Amino acid sequence: MSKVVVITGAGGVLCSSFAEFLAEKGHKVALLDINEAAVNVIADKINAAGGCAKAYACNVLKKEIIEQVHQQILADLGKCDILINGAGGNSPKCTTVHEEYEKGDEDAEISTFFNLPTEGFDFVFDLNIKGVLLPSQVFMTDMVGRKGCCVLNISSMNAYRPLTKIPAYSAAKAAVSNFTSWLAVHFAKEGIRVNAIAPGFFVTNQNRSLLFDTEGNPTARTGKILRATPMGRFGEATELLGAVEWLLDEEKASFVTGVTIPIDGGFSAYSGV
Repeated sequence: MSKVVVITGAGGVLCSSFAEFLAEKGHKVALLDINEAAVNVIADKINAAGGCAKAYACNVLKKEIIEQVHQQILADLGKCDILINGAGGNSPKCTTVHEEYEKGDEDAEISTFFNLPTEGFDFVFDLNIKGVLLPSQVFMTDMVGRKGCCVLNISSMNAYRPLTKIPAYSAAKAAVSNFTSWLAVHFAKEGIRVNAIAPGFFVTNQNRSLLFDTEGNPTARTGKILRATPMGRFGEATELLGAVEWLLDEEKASFVTGVTIPIDGGFSAYSGV
């Protein structure tokens, strides 16, 4: 049965692949992103292939804007059956130069733990956790009293094992996993399932410059990541689709709620020895 799927952060590599996949399954897809041009391209691609998609410019940190987009989606596609909270990311403003404390960091002019700007931390934390909270508050109103509705959040390996250099992103993704469990309990008797996936390492537009140099060679950080990933490679966006399809299926995952599924090539299972 065709459902209305709302995807935030739909301009990114991972969420755009979810959109194309779900449209192929016959669902109507609403693509939300602050970058309207990016989601317009994806919507055009889906529609050209015979699917049904509409793009909407949306800032997930502005509830009044989300509410306006919600009204547009109601008019265009109908009530939201499935919400995928995909908006998130890190910022250079909350990234330390050093992986570990180095002598003199407390007085250094470079970006260290001691001088990370509060506004940078606030932006990253808000984007990742309020970017789940606010769309959920708005679109889950459509789900109350209806069967077969669910929410899928995007957590991260950072929620399990915080990475060096990015403290706000790691803390925020841990909050996403925690909030997923909270929402699942809160809405369980209403029949609304809430789950999350925690991707390991995938090459995206956001992290490409950290993983490869300008000539396309792997950086030292890439070497560390792959050594800590038993499968020895980065994931492909399509390798998330099986778990996404299962978690969204109201029959196959009817008793699954409040979980976060790692999809990481073994990263979370590896002790390093």
